[in-house]
Amino acid sequence: MNFYDRFVENKRLRRFILLLIVIGMIYLFRSMMSLFLLTFIFTFLSVQLVRVVQKKFPRVKPIWVIAPVYLMIIALLIFVIANYVPQLISQTVKMFTSLQKFYESKEVRSNPYLDIIYNYLQQINLDNQIKAAVSQVVNYISSVGAVGFNIVISFLLSFFYTSQVEQMNAFGRQFLDSKYSWIFSDLFYYGKKFVNTFGVVLEAQLMIAVVNTLLTTITLLFMKMPGVLALAAMVFVLSLIPVAGVIISLIPLSFVAYSVGGIRYVIYIVIMIVIIHLIETYFLNPQFMSSMTHLPIFFTFVVLIVSEELLGTWGLIIGIPIFVFFLDILGVHSIGRKTPKRRIKFKKSL
Repeated sequence: MNFYDRFVENKRLRRFILLLIVIGMIYLFRSMMSLFLLTFIFTFLSVQLVRVVQKKFPRVKPIWVIAPVYLMIIALLIFVIANYVPQLISQTVKMFTSLQKFYESKEVRSNPYLDIIYNYLQQINLDNQIKAAVSQVVNYISSVGAVGFNIVISFLLSFFYTSQVEQMNAFGRQFLDSKYSWIFSDLFYYGKKFVNTFGVVLEAQLMIAVVNTLLTTITLLFMKMPGVLALAAMVFVLSLIPVAGVIISLIPLSFVAYSVGGIRYVIYIVIMIVIIHLIETYFLNPQFMSSMTHLPIFFTFVVLIVSEELLGTWGLIIGIPIFVFFLDILGVHSIGRKTPKRRIKFKKSL
């Protein structure tokens, strides 16, 4: 038996080497990580929806399930863009116009206290700071555009995969019967475990999104904001992004709040977002993740902190699945089965 045959027979060693190769490949393509993860999330949710419908209606093809859902999502996005983007633009223009009128008014020019503030702003070179801030905003907008492009591509890829999920599964099974079937069987082994853990985390994030949306909707109703249903739908979609989604929702909510009650309502919205952000970060995330993954809250909290530091926002999404994934490989803990309690017996000393 040559070296290759001995390597293939040693299942533990070959799986370990393959895992290292996969980690290296992920590191090399880390710039495309957002595209990969978004595609995986959209595809996973779509396939789960198809499976749920097919349990009650086995003869229904995936295309008849997924096509109406995707059309509804596109229609909702078009509705939000057509109705709220012009409003956001107009409110932004009004804010800058009001600031300009306030600055050019006679009261401001003749006020000695405001004149002192103006001279101080001139001394700290405010113009250059504003230019630097504008350039940062432009960079942020370009990064948002890149994220939007990734979302659109992931959305399309998930639709194509889910609409032909049976054909994709049949095509994938052919690799398990190829000459190097051991590679694909090991990849299938790792993929199945990761999908299992990732699915649990997605369920937890959905529960967090529901709680965030309820808290935000109650606040918007109390403030008598217009278009509460559309705003609630936007908050729910953004809440699927852990932690960052709540902060992103602050921008459109602030503009709408300014149009209703001025700067006072904007302050209310900021306070609401801060409170919800604290609730999500320090209560909902650890509590739901712990209950769904059967991990102690302490470990869940530590993993969220470390993964966010190492991987950024995506670390809050994939940190827990990666941690449970490695625990499952090591045979320490697995989602879906309770960790057996071992009794430690002590021998009596003679």
